[in-house]
Amino acid sequence: MNKTVLVMFATLMFAGAAVAVEGNPAAGKAKSAACAACHGADGNSPAPAFPKLAGQGERYLVKQITDIKSGARAVPMMAGQTDNLSEQDIADIAAYYASKAGSTGQADPANVAKGAAIYRGGIADRNIPACAACHSPTGSGMAAAGFPALGGQYAEYTVAQLKAFRAAADGREGRANDGDAMVMRTIAFKMSDSEIEAVASFIQGLHP
Repeated sequence: MNKTVLVMFATLMFAGAAVAVEGNPAAGKAKSAACAACHGADGNSPAPAFPKLAGQGERYLVKQITDIKSGARAVPMMAGQTDNLSEQDIADIAAYYASKAGSTGQADPANVAKGAAIYRGGIADRNIPACAACHSPTGSGMAAAGFPALGGQYAEYTVAQLKAFRAAADGREGRANDGDAMVMRTIAFKMSDSEIEAVASFIQGLHP
């Protein structure tokens, strides 16, 4: 499957994930108080096990929070945290984090060349598309399409998510909330541990 087709499928995958209600960042700041313990007051998590949410697109955040609430995305550490959130609450929290600036990190110099090659050019002999095609060359994502920002995200977290997608593609317990097109599951399934680690490290050092 070529890159153009994958991008088309990915676009369709997120077609139903549009923000249904308008979020209010000011209201979201207050409503996100409980989130600060793991994700930081401004969405820049202090620990690599928890994702940075600052600067993430509203559409993507709404989908992920909604999926966690419904159980479509299993996150044990989030158990009970989203149960009482209304659609408006979710939109407000997403708007707040989207309004904040994400912090940047550093890539492991030993992984830069390999990670950059995968991120920018994919892996042609396995039909793995460039990450930049959906997540932008700078890692800022495509908010309108629902494609998440990746730049500056902790490598540890990115590795965990790619391996979770790969596990789900292999029929094991993992992450399967990438839609019927299985874009991320298909991509991660073809990647080795070293490739996942290299591209995750490169992503950690990406910034606009």
